[in-house]
Amino acid sequence: MDIEGSVALVTGANRGLGKEFVSQLVERGAKKVYATARDVSTITTPGVVPLALDLLDPASIELAAQQAGDVTLLVNNAGISTGQNLVRGDLAQVRREMETHFFGTLGVTRAFADILGHNGGGAIINVLSALSWFSWNGATSYSAAKAAEWSLTAGTRAELAGQGTQVLGLHLGAADTDMMAGYEGPLLKASDVVKAAFDGLTDGAVEVLVDEWSRTVKAGLAADPAEFYAKVAANLP
Repeated sequence: MDIEGSVALVTGANRGLGKEFVSQLVERGAKKVYATARDVSTITTPGVVPLALDLLDPASIELAAQQAGDVTLLVNNAGISTGQNLVRGDLAQVRREMETHFFGTLGVTRAFADILGHNGGGAIINVLSALSWFSWNGATSYSAAKAAEWSLTAGTRAELAGQGTQVLGLHLGAADTDMMAGYEGPLLKASDVVKAAFDGLTDGAVEVLVDEWSRTVKAGLAADPAEFYAKVAANLP
């Protein structure tokens, strides 16, 4: 997938990683960039096409797809973190996280899958997390939602392979964005995360593990869970 000359759409493009995705797309020579958010007045990056899109509103997703029928690269970046646990957390917020990360991402993907196919296949980047692969007490709801989105990514990749769509899962620990405000551990630069994603995309990758934390966590999937979680607990800030 070549970024130069592509037509890209980025969800959650008004801040954090989404805003950085938009900026680097422009820098790398994308022909057009649709920058989406619930409120288009929050899109401030010059040289892009602001577009309203709410992951929790199927009609909004469908309207965006009608307005952006030339897309060749879809970046599913929009997400939330509510700091809820599954068992004793606010169930409405638990549902909101799952609706956003899984059903919202799925809704956007379904709306643009045929568009990508019609335009030659193109690519999809799903912004995932090291928390796709382990649960952290205090945010187990987020972990469950990201695990579901990881599975969605694998399923999407299998289903769209026949139309030539490259589907890349992007995993990272914590990035220096508004979502991670107050986090006391090491933070990745948003620019480094997005660069890794685009470098992987142009190299034909289907998965990018941005940092050592993500690589360690994924390797831990093959370990005894008791040993793995003891190791995770010892390394958390």
